[in-house]
Amino acid sequence: MGYQLDEEKGAVQLQPQPSSIKDYQDRFAINTSGKTPRNIIELLTILIAHLLTIILFPITCFFSFKTVRQYERAVVFRLGKINGAPKGPGTFFTISWIDDFIVVDMRTINYDIPKQSVLTKDSVTIGVDAVVYYQIVNPILAIANVRTCDASTRLLAATILRTGLGTKTLAEILTEKDSLARQMREELDEATDPWGVKVERIEIKNINLPNSLERSMAAEAEAEREATAKVVAAKGELLTAYALKEAAETLAQSAGALQLRSYQVLANIATEGPSFMILPTTSTDVFK
Repeated sequence: MGYQLDEEKGAVQLQPQPSSIKDYQDRFAINTSGKTPRNIIELLTILIAHLLTIILFPITCFFSFKTVRQYERAVVFRLGKINGAPKGPGTFFTISWIDDFIVVDMRTINYDIPKQSVLTKDSVTIGVDAVVYYQIVNPILAIANVRTCDASTRLLAATILRTGLGTKTLAEILTEKDSLARQMREELDEATDPWGVKVERIEIKNINLPNSLERSMAAEAEAEREATAKVVAAKGELLTAYALKEAAETLAQSAGALQLRSYQVLANIATEGPSFMILPTTSTDVFK
């Protein structure tokens, strides 16, 4: 332990400084076990309160019994300290002179994260909104370790959403939404564990792209579709040419087959409606 020279007070003894965040946490740690040691004054006060409750028994019944619903738990504070495990559901007893309590909702809460402006890894600004589902599983931690559990969880969810998506490219965000949502849920669940909160699910709802980027992506997709269609058409023409070549070679080997094919084509034309056809021929063909 050292000393520091002060012009007015002289040598002043220096107080030891915490060496890490854990030292701060150990110094200001809150007892959330419900088994808090009490001093003599508190024990005497509790004893007097019990005696008054017994003496005024018919009247104190109206003030000492409290009720919470099936999905609620009550954290009781006796002389400012947490008194035992959370109470409920149903009716529980309190000493109205020295007890007060806070009711905690244990149901799953859904929160729509407002639209967040995110700058992706490849410098594209997008708007993203999501929904998070969480539940308070430890009422004592939710009351004693954080001032406003709901607001803190929601603010942290929005922050993790922006931070998580900011480390990914636009293509990764569009193609890996499910894996990114699971990763963000794990990060948020770990961060809110000291608050007694269990994050059940995070879903990315909408990804809004800039109008210019949407037009560019649409034009690119249309160009790719047109290129694919042209390739398919070219392949079809190539196969057709090969087939016509083989057919021509086959028909060339027999004059009768070629003539029969010609008659078949004429028959097909005649079935489409009245028509007048002129066929070139020679005089010798009549006698064949």
